[in-house]
Amino acid sequence: MVLVVAADDGVMPQTKEAIAHAKAARVPIIVAMNKIDKPNADREKVKQQLAEVGLVPDDWDGDTIVVPISAKKQLGIEDLLEAVLLVADNIVIKANPKGQVLGTVIEAELDRAKGVMATLLVQNGTLKVGDVVVTGEAFGRLRAMFDYHGERLAGQRLPCLYR
Repeated sequence: MVLVVAADDGVMPQTKEAIAHAKAARVPIIVAMNKIDKPNADREKVKQQLAEVGLVPDDWDGDTIVVPISAKKQLGIEDLLEAVLLVADNIVIKANPKGQVLGTVIEAELDRAKGVMATLLVQNGTLKVGDVVVTGEAFGRLRAMFDYHGERLAGQRLPCLYR
């Protein structure tokens, strides 16, 4: 997971909630410290706040990679991409594509043209069109699947990630 924290705002309540979700899902967390170009940005304060919630920065001898970036000025983006590749290369993802489907809803929204849309991370099993998805008290039948570009998936199956 890439957690974006503003260098001028620090760790907010919704940031703590996102951290809790990531820890519950047991996924690695990379922090993209954004807005480093702003005059009131305080990198050390943000690192302290991250450490207080259990994300000790790697430059403080912790295990959380914190990459300073500026999305507006396009600073540090390459470093962030390298950090993602580094973490991805160092984790072993194991799941059973034939097992029971288990996943996490990352976000959901109501699209006027397409209806309810949800971004899912399939952690086990294989999701296919026609399956019923249940999350909390909400449920619905999967009518279509799209990739991160918004292109419809041709195979109509979304297997879990595994090596």
